[in-house]
Amino acid sequence: MQFTVIDSLKSIASDEWNALVEADNPFARHEFLLALERHGAVGERFGWYPRYLVAREHGRLVGSVPLYLKDNSYGELVFDWAWAEAWERAGQAYYPKLVAAIPYTPASGRRLLTGDGPQAEAVARALIDAAVDYARALGVSSLHWLFTDARDTALLDAHPEHDLRLGVQFHWQDESYSDFDGYLAALSASKRKKIRQERRRVWDQGIELVRLHGDEVDDEQWRLWQRFYTATFERKWGHATLSEGFFREIGRTLPRQVLMVLASQRGETVAGAFCLRGERTLYGRHWGCTRHLDQLHFEACYYQGLEYCLEQGLSRFEPGAQGEHKIARGFLPARTWSAHWIADPTWRERIRQFLAHERAAMEDHIAELASHSPFRKG
Repeated sequence: MQFTVIDSLKSIASDEWNALVEADNPFARHEFLLALERHGAVGERFGWYPRYLVAREHGRLVGSVPLYLKDNSYGELVFDWAWAEAWERAGQAYYPKLVAAIPYTPASGRRLLTGDGPQAEAVARALIDAAVDYARALGVSSLHWLFTDARDTALLDAHPEHDLRLGVQFHWQDESYSDFDGYLAALSASKRKKIRQERRRVWDQGIELVRLHGDEVDDEQWRLWQRFYTATFERKWGHATLSEGFFREIGRTLPRQVLMVLASQRGETVAGAFCLRGERTLYGRHWGCTRHLDQLHFEACYYQGLEYCLEQGLSRFEPGAQGEHKIARGFLPARTWSAHWIADPTWRERIRQFLAHERAAMEDHIAELASHSPFRKG
């Protein structure tokens, strides 16, 4: 098996790369990652330098890792700012580092892309070793695998130089609900009443919502969507890393995996939510508006997505990172994982101890969150 590192996916055919990507992971697809490159979301401006690790056997692509060299921790959503500060206080450099991740995307999935053939796990283990060798050769402080799925998490946990970090998100799971009313029937009476009140408040304000796939969005709607997306970052003093060109491109190249929800009031489009879907899962990603309207965020970002999942036969809805308010709306705590390789043995032991304490506290936190489930007991 031969390993190489490349700085662009332009040199790999999309069909070849996508043959390694599981059907429920739209973010790891060639089209999504290349669009990030083509529209400046990765590269020098934001400190995400592509260093894709690829494995070939007899010339055939058998494995890959979406790997990036980083000079900051922006857009990762597994927070290690305190680690960087500790390195700095000790007079050492935490950056650059390597991350195996999907930029700006807190959705779990495979980072060891191998397909599902008989040699998949052997290739995955070889990719881990090759990534560590590359990190050592570069002299970086660390290598981080972010939002790994169950298989990759187990393989990285088995590697003696990696340590796991536990996080939590809030996900919805279909339990054979026939439709939205069937879903509501599974909730306690008070939660069911509150959701109905929230939805009624949206309708009482004369708001209309429409769901569109990527190939159904017209030019004006793309322009409006970019306005909504940018407005969110302007209000929060953040950086709008994704351009209108990026959204248009994935709308064209992933036409049935892109889902946009647009909200209008008295003929004016005032808000939107942006999602991607896999084979079984809907992933909520972005939201924006030009006018605050009561309860509209919950309708556009949660209830429209739930209805879409039930209509399309999707079994899971991951509406994005954080947000304990999601529990009351049927999104229950779900564990997320990352794995971390630290070059320096002393720092590795310090991080290992920190992660053990953090994990115990996180397990207690998840148990407490789960006790607030809105579903009827029994």
